[in-house]
Amino acid sequence: MASLQTLTKSFSGWVIFCCCCCLPLLLTSPLPPKGAGVASTSHQACRLRKTNFQQHYIRNRTYTLAKMARASDQDTDNRLIGQQLYINIKENNRCYMMKRIVEIIVKDVLLTEAREKYPYAEEVAQFLASLTSELSRCKFSGNREHIEKNLEEMKSKMKQLGENGKNKAIGELDLLFDYLENACTDAPKKGGNKKKN
Repeated sequence: MASLQTLTKSFSGWVIFCCCCCLPLLLTSPLPPKGAGVASTSHQACRLRKTNFQQHYIRNRTYTLAKMARASDQDTDNRLIGQQLYINIKENNRCYMMKRIVEIIVKDVLLTEAREKYPYAEEVAQFLASLTSELSRCKFSGNREHIEKNLEEMKSKMKQLGENGKNKAIGELDLLFDYLENACTDAPKKGGNKKKN
């Protein structure tokens, strides 16, 4: 019985202590600024798991497909995938930018007659489409004008090159793979930040 009284007294003491000391501290502590949770949620929506890019099978398929297409690419002056895509694009919008580019390449290049012309084209298209699906909640922040301008310039250049434009896009799938990885994972930056000749 004595231990029950001691427990009750100490429990009552803790309740009074928490009500008098801890509760006022909790009520007066500053709250995070409005929108702080939105930024981190948006950031997470524009992230892919590094393991997506560590699958040797699909990486080899993508690089092999690019190498095959480059063999018949006569135009060495133009580049579709490169640092020019990031002109006036804030770093926090680069993953969104790459998502949009991948969507264009999959829809307008890989899922066209390229499926019959190149082995692995459909397989690589499915892989890239699955990544854009994972990025479905990835949205741009700020001004969209520069993103649309850079996308339009890339599409215009591809259209201007005609059939060779599609071939060039396939030949640069390795660059696309690296740029997407660098922009959308928290991995150490490599590949897409280097200039390939």
